[in-house]
Amino acid sequence: MTAPEQPELTAPVDAEATEVSEAQTPPEATPSLTPQSDAPWGRVDADGVVFVRTSDGERAVGSYPEGSAEEAMAFFTRRFDALDFEAGLLEQRVKGGALSPEEARSSIDKVRTQIVGANAVGDLDGLVARLDALAPVLAEQSAARREERARRAEESRSRKEGIVAEAEKLAAGTDWRSGADRLRALLEEWKALPRIDRASDDSLWKRFSAARTTYTRARKAHFAVVGEARSSAKDAKRSLVAEAEALASSTDWGLTAGKYRDLMRQWKAAGSAHKSDDDALWKKFRAAQDAFFGARDAAMAQTDAEFSANADLKEAILAEAEQLLPVTNLDDAKRRLREFAERWEAAGKVPRARIKELEGRMRKIEQAVRNAEDAQWRRSDPEKSARAGGLVAQLEDAVAKLSADIAKADKAGDAKRVAKLTSELEGRQALLDMARKAAADFS
Repeated sequence: MTAPEQPELTAPVDAEATEVSEAQTPPEATPSLTPQSDAPWGRVDADGVVFVRTSDGERAVGSYPEGSAEEAMAFFTRRFDALDFEAGLLEQRVKGGALSPEEARSSIDKVRTQIVGANAVGDLDGLVARLDALAPVLAEQSAARREERARRAEESRSRKEGIVAEAEKLAAGTDWRSGADRLRALLEEWKALPRIDRASDDSLWKRFSAARTTYTRARKAHFAVVGEARSSAKDAKRSLVAEAEALASSTDWGLTAGKYRDLMRQWKAAGSAHKSDDDALWKKFRAAQDAFFGARDAAMAQTDAEFSANADLKEAILAEAEQLLPVTNLDDAKRRLREFAERWEAAGKVPRARIKELEGRMRKIEQAVRNAEDAQWRRSDPEKSARAGGLVAQLEDAVAKLSADIAKADKAGDAKRVAKLTSELEGRQALLDMARKAAADFS
């Protein structure tokens, strides 16, 4: 059967289709189109017009007058394949969470619009249904994001409350050094945290800011006082350095050494200047001290060398004086000790290193003589002798009375009383023996 004559299309429905047909068909040959039997999603009529079938009915999507019906259908099917690929890619991105729910909805709406009005042949309704099927996925992702935002907001609230509490604690304290660094770190941490609801965020920020302001003002006031104190300490120590340097050349060793001790006490009481100032001033102060005491030690060393012969002389005197010990003849010991003392003074000064040793030995001899003198006095004290004699008499009377009482109790057969009186008698007898010995020392 002969195909009906096809009318010439002067205005192609689809420009791209026209371009393709011009590229494939020589200008001198214009083949006629054969209508294609119905395909699942569209058809080509005898005029080369391509139709697509959707749930809304059939609509023309373009024409392909320069090619066969198969070529026309293939061309518009490829357009559908491109839309199908784009929809599939969007499905993957949405299900994989690559887009936010808001971005995903915007992209779905855009692609859906392209599909609904597309000049393509294929299951356009199926593509739209696949995009619509993403709605529950987006709803689930939106709910998960809301939960995540709520969780992060709660964590942020909790941490901001902790930051505020720590800042307020620092503001109430006096940690002026590490406290400032800690507040700076807390501020940076605050900036990195997500915002919470505006009212709560503003309230916590006001407390945090107030704590930082309180701390900063107190810290500035503290260091202002410290600075003033350091300035005063610096001035005071400058004066002490000047005094120390003025004394450095003194040769009045004893008096000047005492003045340096006073200056050192004043130095410690002056407080601390700034470290660099303190170190520089102390270096000058110490240099003045070292100059004086170095000169004194050199002078003393020379003097000690000159006094070494005196030490030998005093050691010989001690060797003689120590022969008085133990003291057996008090009068002779006292007389000879006076002679030794005169010779001792005449011997003169000794080196400083020997003073304690030699003086200690002489004091020991003098003390031994004084102890002997005191012992003799105690023995010859008339008042003590009388008291000792009276105590002996009293104890003898007591012993005699107890002996008589024991005899009576024994005669009466009172064994218990005998035991008690006997114990008392033993105690009084012991006291009597001691009293007689003491009285003998005074006789």
